[in-house]
Amino acid sequence: MNLSHAYGVPPSEEEGIRLLRVALDEGVGMLDTATLYGGGRNEELVGRAIAGRRDDVVLASKGGMALIDGIRTIDGRPETLRAQVDASLARLGVDRIDLYYLHRWDRSVPIGESVGALAALIDAGKIGAIGLSEVSVARLREAQRVAPIAAVQNEYSLWSRNPELGMLDATRDAGIALVAFSPVARGFLSDSVADPSTLAQNDIRRTMPRFRPEHWPANAALLPRWRALAAEAGCTPAQLALAWVMSRGDHVIPIPGTTNPDHLRDDRAAMDLVIDPVLLARAGDLICTATISGPRYASGPAADVDTEAFEEAG
Repeated sequence: MNLSHAYGVPPSEEEGIRLLRVALDEGVGMLDTATLYGGGRNEELVGRAIAGRRDDVVLASKGGMALIDGIRTIDGRPETLRAQVDASLARLGVDRIDLYYLHRWDRSVPIGESVGALAALIDAGKIGAIGLSEVSVARLREAQRVAPIAAVQNEYSLWSRNPELGMLDATRDAGIALVAFSPVARGFLSDSVADPSTLAQNDIRRTMPRFRPEHWPANAALLPRWRALAAEAGCTPAQLALAWVMSRGDHVIPIPGTTNPDHLRDDRAAMDLVIDPVLLARAGDLICTATISGPRYASGPAADVDTEAFEEAG
């Protein structure tokens, strides 16, 4: 996503392709893109990067949310999904997308209708499996009554624990992958955001409450202890964040994003870390719902997601 979309000025196309090819060389086995990202430009970028190496990667993309005249638009109608899959195949330069997510549930369309359209696309050989993104357990159950669901991609990190309100257990019990996006808390846990006011004007984090002036000082106050904990673990802060996510279950797959080859290698190295479970528990106590200030989304974007929310729990 951040090679084309939402995190300030993206790298050049040449730099993006170079990074993706480094990822393939380093053994990264899945690339995750979407119709939304860059208005389709990210799929084109991924397509160029994997040319001649299609079999090296599980290719995931998403539909049901797109930029229409520059406006993010959620549309889960079957005809829209069919058209978006065909467009994604063309941009990616492939004849099959291994895993295709419904990027957001369109509340005006029963999720069964959207999932049914994706199931038909499996039968047509255009996609390999169905995923859902930013959904609740209730919506997952509805979808499962129509077709098998291979993966749920929801935000999950030390500072966003929403999957622990049911989705973590539901996916494990059903043999579904829980794909954790933003596992290093949109850069917060990689210690890469010193001052949110210096972020590019078009950086999505400027709109997120946890990076806003009313919440950022309380969150930033946790970082010295977070850095010390990573040093005690003998790893970088980003690696500790990823190790914690991976410790949540064998079915949990973090998908960190980066524009930097060195950061990519750093993230990859987290897979080989062996960290004392007691230290991981301390990480979970230091950065958690009780210690983080602010919700993960402002009210507008929050209305577009269907996940369980701590603000509504209990």
